Amino acid sequence: MAQVVRGSRDPSLAAEAVLASYSEDDTRKLGRDLARLLPDPAVVALVGTLGSGKTRLVQGLAEGCGCDPRSVTSPTFVLIQEYLGRRRLYHFDVYRLQDVSEFVDLGAEEYFAGSGICAIEWADRVLDYLPTARLDVFLEIRDTDSRTVRV
Repeated sequence: MAQVVRGSRDPSLAAEAVLASYSEDDTRKLGRDLARLLPDPAVVALVGTLGSGKTRLVQGLAEGCGCDPRSVTSPTFVLIQEYLGRRRLYHFDVYRLQDVSEFVDLGAEEYFAGSGICAIEWADRVLDYLPTARLDVFLEIRDTDSRTVRV
């Protein structure tokens, strides 16, 4: 079970929360819980190395939006996937971008202004093009099964 390592248990009071995730399920559940707390629209910037749990967290966001989390895979080759549920989820993966202009050409600003949640994997590559009103999530590998998640 994910637990608060540092920060407030009340998200409205915390500038930053540091969580420990001990399994892929914990990371998915964190995403599910975040989706239920996020305003509409919302932008979630995901930063972490390969295998840190970014896509797993997006699967949780999908579940929290009422989408089938099993349909969520990393959209590396298509750059964006849209999932429909009680709430829309737009899943960006900018890992393979050759130039940030490709991100702009996607019309990302329109997605950010629309309804739903926009989750961007490898967001550190396009931070200058993301809205300032966003949730930054940093995932760090601690060991084979556990992660540190800073929100």
